[in-house]
Amino acid sequence: MTAVRRRFLQAAALLLLALAVSAPAVDAVQWAWLGVRIRDLSEQEMDEISARHGMREGFGVFIVDVMDGTPAQTAGMKSGDLVVAFEERPVTETRVLQRLIAASAPGKDVHLTVLRPDGRRRVDVRLAPMPRTVVGERIGAEFGFVVRDPEPGASSALSVSVVVPKSSADRGGLQVGDVILQVNERAVATRDALREGLADAGLEAPLRLTVRREGSRVSLVLKAPGA
Repeated sequence: MTAVRRRFLQAAALLLLALAVSAPAVDAVQWAWLGVRIRDLSEQEMDEISARHGMREGFGVFIVDVMDGTPAQTAGMKSGDLVVAFEERPVTETRVLQRLIAASAPGKDVHLTVLRPDGRRRVDVRLAPMPRTVVGERIGAEFGFVVRDPEPGASSALSVSVVVPKSSADRGGLQVGDVILQVNERAVATRDALREGLADAGLEAPLRLTVRREGSRVSLVLKAPGA
């Protein structure tokens, strides 16, 4: 992986984390899920949307990818869709869409307004409960860290790649490059085990981590988000 690509991925992960950490914290069991990967629009894209659709100002959230077997796929959403409204409320950026979904309940029927090259469409979606694997990732994001996927030849998949400044993880002393060994005294040797451990930990109590840092074991306590 080139240095430029690594910096790009870290910046993208930092943006996603910042959005997740700033979203309202709710009980993880109640998180609703759409099943898409999203990003904000560039200024050039906003200008193009304004011209193409006759909008005074271009805005919306771009659907980068629709995951298989998700509410979004069942509803017919597509990569490249531009979400501009959620239940008639304007969607101006990813932060807004995330908050509106988080404030909804699993099983709720909602409608989105999307823009496509052939015009404006209404898409009806029944939100689902967030899968546990995704809950684990989200809880890590709420505490303020991301664990990177393994690179070819890497010995561990559990190395921390991003720590959000001023987050619980940052204040608790977690560092980029730390390898997570335990979550709340539970050994986590695989990525799935880490997700399960984080999902079980939840957001209401401090998160205890044991990490390997430069050959030493370090114990950390991350305060619950918002505490």
